[in-house]
Amino acid sequence: MSISIRRLRSDQADFSQQMDELLAWDSVSDASVQETVTNIVNDVRARGDDALIEYTNRFDRMSVSSMIDLELTQKQLQDALDGLDEAKRNALLVAAQRVRDYHDKQKQDSWQYSEADGTVLGQKVTPMDRVGIYVPGGKAAYPSSVLMNAIPAHVAGVSEIIMVVPTPDGELNQLVLAAAAAAGVTRVFTVGGAQAVAALAYGTATVPKVDKIVGPGNIFVATAKRMVFGAVGIDMIAGPSEILVVCDGKTNPDWIAMDLFSQAEHDEDAQSILVATDEAYLDQVQASIEKLLPTMEREKIIRASLTERGAMILASSEADAIDLINRIAPEHLELSVEDPEAWLPEIRHAGAIFMGRYTAEALGDYCAGPNHVLPTSGTARFSSPLGVYDFQKRSSLVKFSADGASEMGKVASVLARGEHLTAHARSAEYRIKD
Repeated sequence: MSISIRRLRSDQADFSQQMDELLAWDSVSDASVQETVTNIVNDVRARGDDALIEYTNRFDRMSVSSMIDLELTQKQLQDALDGLDEAKRNALLVAAQRVRDYHDKQKQDSWQYSEADGTVLGQKVTPMDRVGIYVPGGKAAYPSSVLMNAIPAHVAGVSEIIMVVPTPDGELNQLVLAAAAAAGVTRVFTVGGAQAVAALAYGTATVPKVDKIVGPGNIFVATAKRMVFGAVGIDMIAGPSEILVVCDGKTNPDWIAMDLFSQAEHDEDAQSILVATDEAYLDQVQASIEKLLPTMEREKIIRASLTERGAMILASSEADAIDLINRIAPEHLELSVEDPEAWLPEIRHAGAIFMGRYTAEALGDYCAGPNHVLPTSGTARFSSPLGVYDFQKRSSLVKFSADGASEMGKVASVLARGEHLTAHARSAEYRIKD
């Protein structure tokens, strides 16, 4: 059964309009979702543990009567890690170590310097006290999400990492629990949805209030994160997964087809786009897609994603391809070209850049080391991957000497009086030497 994937040319008259339609994504919740989430969040905020138990029983088909039944022990986490078969345990620990090694290099330290008159200026870098990690559960169980969200917080020096993960029908995913042990998670509660976000944001008798909530979730989770922002920090409101592959026509087309599948299989809204300067190569990749699609477990999802949101774009030149990269600002960018480093100076917007024919984006999802929590839907124009810096706060340090306060007091006085803020001016003027 053939598959129809949108074909575009960068030199066609209506190309800009076609791209606008291709990239359009409305991540805003509809009124019914917003109403549901608002009710849940407010109820958990008001009734705490009782509401959390009630919603967990209802949405996850559980029958618990106490929060004791919704918290896992450190022994359960460690037992899950110890109980994995050797291949899975080794893979998990290798991935965790690579993620930790990479993020160790992101750690920022406090700094300060002294001016000639003895004035000291600087910055104090402090980890957050407590953060919440949301991890999808049920069929969408992602141990890699645990590593990518918890390890940067651990490296940053966060004292408490609270993980929430739904367990529909009470089913525990041992690989997710093992990842929590490997990543240094402090406490785990088997709750999910908007109710879990509310519990983390406002706290209950059992679930501690956190300073920031990170991690992916469905539309209800995303809506709840948006609602509680301000009471706590959040990482981002993520849209569907996306990949942009730019190829010079010399990579095995089967490889490229599978790279496109790797994002399309997430869900029907995921977006996979291929850009090449050779139309014959696009035809080759199309043939590979037709050949390989029937072999995929998630064939139906991949087909829907590629049909509705996928595209193959013929760029008229390498410069056109680079313009497309910066316009799309993709979450994942694969540069499947001979000399990817030569492209880097011109690329301004991308969440993560995978360079060369052998660098499959899938490696970045699990074990390359950099974080796989990335800006989506064009937000790479102003956002960055999740990192250690997301779990550290910066406080400015200011210490004036008597001479420094006197000289800068004169400057502040002029500016404050120019703004008609007399108390500001006089406060500074008191420190001016006669």
